[in-house]
Amino acid sequence: MSDLPPDLPRLRTLETWLTMSLDRVRQSIATEEARLAELAARLPPPAPPEWELEADLAKRPVRVHVGGCTMGGKGLRSRAITRGDALRLLGVDRLEACPYCRPDAELGVLD
Repeated sequence: MSDLPPDLPRLRTLETWLTMSLDRVRQSIATEEARLAELAARLPPPAPPEWELEADLAKRPVRVHVGGCTMGGKGLRSRAITRGDALRLLGVDRLEACPYCRPDAELGVLD
């Protein structure tokens, strides 16, 4: 047994009421999203990581960068690493150091 009214006029009234309710909910969602976007725009951007690892398109490590280096990989091609990871990658794994930001000089592992 259906919980909906059996006749067309009441079904149309219910449809109108549900449409108006859905519109109000969507407007509330849009208002809240705008408020959150405005709040996020006022926050300072997060600080760059201290060290970054650049990867190639196959996600293999390519070179180490000082955090915030503009010559590093962007987006999915770059990830934050710890100081210990940077030291190991440059010293033990002999990964290439960025020639612009010189993480090897910052870390003191020049040959």
